[in-house]
Amino acid sequence: MNPEAQRCLLCKKARCSEACPVHTDVPAAMKLYREGQPEEAARMLFDNNPFSAITCQVCDWAKFCYGHCVLNAKKMPVKWYEIEQEISMEYLLRAHVDVPQERTGKKVAIVGAGPAGIAAAIWLRQAGHDVDLYDRFERIGGVLRYGIPDFRLDKKYVDAYERILSEASVRFSGNMTLGGNLSLEDLRANHDAVMVAAGAWVARELDIPGEEDPHVIHALDFLMAPQKYDLGHRVMIVGGGNVSMDACRTAVRRGCDTTVVYRKTFENMPANQQEVREAQEEGVKFEIFQVPVAIRKDGDGLVAVVRNCENYTKEDGRLATRILPGTDHDMPFDTMIVSISENVDKDLLGGKTPEQMPDVFTAGDFSYGPKTVVEAVQSAKEAVSRIREFLA
Repeated sequence: MNPEAQRCLLCKKARCSEACPVHTDVPAAMKLYREGQPEEAARMLFDNNPFSAITCQVCDWAKFCYGHCVLNAKKMPVKWYEIEQEISMEYLLRAHVDVPQERTGKKVAIVGAGPAGIAAAIWLRQAGHDVDLYDRFERIGGVLRYGIPDFRLDKKYVDAYERILSEASVRFSGNMTLGGNLSLEDLRANHDAVMVAAGAWVARELDIPGEEDPHVIHALDFLMAPQKYDLGHRVMIVGGGNVSMDACRTAVRRGCDTTVVYRKTFENMPANQQEVREAQEEGVKFEIFQVPVAIRKDGDGLVAVVRNCENYTKEDGRLATRILPGTDHDMPFDTMIVSISENVDKDLLGGKTPEQMPDVFTAGDFSYGPKTVVEAVQSAKEAVSRIREFLA
């Protein structure tokens, strides 16, 4: 037994559970674990969050459970995520979803086979509805399969959902794009409800001169097929989010001299701080308060014209960042990987909003923009509740 379990106070009003987007009942799971019932604990965790085995590996614990443990007051928070890993990861590989033999006769289409789409498919099948799941990629998983590197997430845990969905009789169709070979109107005509949970795969541009150079690539494209790119030796990553950390840690594993350029401080980085620390330990360099404003050729290579930034306090008291004129300096690079956020393609709804289509629901990135896996799962839970009410 992990000794961390004995330190848990089993709080009646658990701050860790309140801070968790899916409100994992940590005290209840911890109690079962301490009583020698890890199987029961794993089943409870899976029922509440089918991605428990994933989120306990890639979640930002400092932002959620770990960071809100009452024992932070003594600077000794309980590492619940370690126990969740022990409980959930092995369980997922043999997990099975019980579905009712009698079906409701209602059919739901889900577009997007990432965490939100998969979680919704599981819960809707458990409610007795038929589910058709579609995705732009050949296999399910979304960002888990095509965005998170193997060194952070063993894909056997993503593969497990293919088996789970198949056993639950969820029909999956890959290489299907809404607005392309998949029509929203056809889905609505052939299903009682449609849920759009397409991920945020549209990369934001820097909008600076020289960005069109082929040696300037987007992080998601790079992470989907890192071996496809000849990075050269000097790699510059622009951005400070989780995708940036995955990109820089992948590049440094390729033997590249890798530098992350970010316009704010380390404290302002949206990335998981543990990943930032691990990137530094692995040899990634960081240049903070820097932003590229142009790219130009320099002989056979490329140079980023970089400008300094600083923080300042706005009139409303909020902290903001501004670029400082007259601070231009050159940073040579062989490949620049841009990772300054991603957007969803709102055109997938054909110019309409969900409010105009009562049988169409949204979840995941399509609802809230790019967020964490656990937040995507919670959004799916909320969407499924609305769908079940609509179909009742």
